[in-house]
Amino acid sequence: MIPRPVPSTSPGGDERAFSTSGDPIADKPRVEASIGTRVLIVEDDISLGRFLSRELTTRHHFVDVSHDGESALENLQKASYDLLILDLNLPGMDGMTLLHQVRMNQPSLPVLVLTARSRTEDLVKGLEEGANDYLVKPFSFRELLARVHVLLRRNAVPERGLSRVGDLTVNREEHSVVRGNRRIDLTPREFAILEYLMQNAGKVVSRATLMQEVWNVAFDPTTNIVDVYMKYLRDKIDIDGETKLIRTIRGVGYVLSNG
Repeated sequence: MIPRPVPSTSPGGDERAFSTSGDPIADKPRVEASIGTRVLIVEDDISLGRFLSRELTTRHHFVDVSHDGESALENLQKASYDLLILDLNLPGMDGMTLLHQVRMNQPSLPVLVLTARSRTEDLVKGLEEGANDYLVKPFSFRELLARVHVLLRRNAVPERGLSRVGDLTVNREEHSVVRGNRRIDLTPREFAILEYLMQNAGKVVSRATLMQEVWNVAFDPTTNIVDVYMKYLRDKIDIDGETKLIRTIRGVGYVLSNG
């Protein structure tokens, strides 16, 4: 059975965060999260779901809670959310399957995964399926709140419209990529990689930086996930007869440039 975080109670009766760090949940991070946003929590632990809902509501978010994947899908079809907080261990439809469904229909919805699985393979798998960030249980509510803030702030940044390198155009608003007259279909992860390379066009981007910025995990030298996804991306961006825009700088990383 996967362990779940259980709030402890201090001698004074105040609930503490879901960790042994001892930081009171009443302590807010120095930078407030965006308020007035709508959050869907998918968590089969009723007490944890109620706790998270209460705390986020007191911070002026609008919160809905689902306890299984099926009801979560119904909520996602009925309402527009700014953030999904998703537990992977759900009855019936598991969290990974739900995440896959979400990414097919709402590729830009920020998703924060909660998981008791701490193995690198499990975390990378969740991120590959489209999660934007993750927290391993037990966790500090202060850390969760900080990550919620980051995801909401990142999603609220006004789109800068079009970015171009050579004949390659990325449209962030439409989530589309065109090279010349050729439309290129990318997965959410591939789009995120290309978008980061676009933001740093002409600069060499290391594998460690891509792991941190796109996968939100520390670089693991034992995995080749970055190289695998870069091949997927390169096979779509640079086809035969076209100028190669993505180059590998051996031992350093990758660069997107027009020549």
